[in-house]
Amino acid sequence: MNTSQDTRREFVLALSCRDSKGVVHAVSGLLYQAGCSIIDSQQFGDVGQEDSTGYFFMRVHFDAPDAIADIHMLERMFTHAKESFHMSLAFHDLRHKTRVLLLVSAQGHCLNDLLFRQSNGQLPIEIVGVASNHAHFEGLARNYGLPFHHFPIAPGSGPEGKQAQEQQIEGLMERERADLLVLARYMQILSAGFCERLAGRAINIHHSFLPSFKGARPYAQAHARGVKLIGATAHYVTADLDEGPIIEQDVARVDHSDSHDMLAMVGTDVESAVLARAVKWHCEHRVLLNGHKTVVFR
Repeated sequence: MNTSQDTRREFVLALSCRDSKGVVHAVSGLLYQAGCSIIDSQQFGDVGQEDSTGYFFMRVHFDAPDAIADIHMLERMFTHAKESFHMSLAFHDLRHKTRVLLLVSAQGHCLNDLLFRQSNGQLPIEIVGVASNHAHFEGLARNYGLPFHHFPIAPGSGPEGKQAQEQQIEGLMERERADLLVLARYMQILSAGFCERLAGRAINIHHSFLPSFKGARPYAQAHARGVKLIGATAHYVTADLDEGPIIEQDVARVDHSDSHDMLAMVGTDVESAVLARAVKWHCEHRVLLNGHKTVVFR
């Protein structure tokens, strides 16, 4: 079997619509009639609970024959079904890796982890560069053969300086055709307008004791309160600080004998792993937005 030819023909269809009968039949029927082979299919209906949205979600990984192995042709094939079920759908050609821009400030553990995982094939992404408001990690980026962009915010520059810096980041994303912005411990708050333009295309990581331990030195605050669990949360960026739809979370157990430095060390490991999983799932088109929540097909 020629694996490279198989890979060129693989696609993912991700869709959502109001939960109703016949959606799975319509989707699978169209793919069957077109000569496609379904490799994997997952679905979820958010119904039956007081806070349910009433929406249906589906992810289909399939192999298309050469005659229709084109996203525009696949979209045309689904035109009637899309209109009939009022679907929001997207086809993804798995030949094309997600182009990712990484943002970092003064803590490099998440950055280093993502760079390493991408370099050894654990992440299906193409990193287009690293940008920072500090110059600390230029050498690390260069070691991986990546361009480093230093976008400092001058002290006392106020909102105008922050806006100018965000424009530099946004311009870089446009030039590099970046599909996703990853805040790998980037410690600047993005403006509401920037967040809105990045909706569903920016992922952040933070320690999951928020909002209990906000601000500086969260691990020292957690140690002072004698916590027994620490963790991290990866979520989509929104204008509401650390309130975006959650993609992944994890925790690690600690005890009274651990210093706050030990808590911080354990926390950095959890943060790195959680962010890496969130980026991987997003770039494998496994994450679908469901209002303020997400559906994650693992």
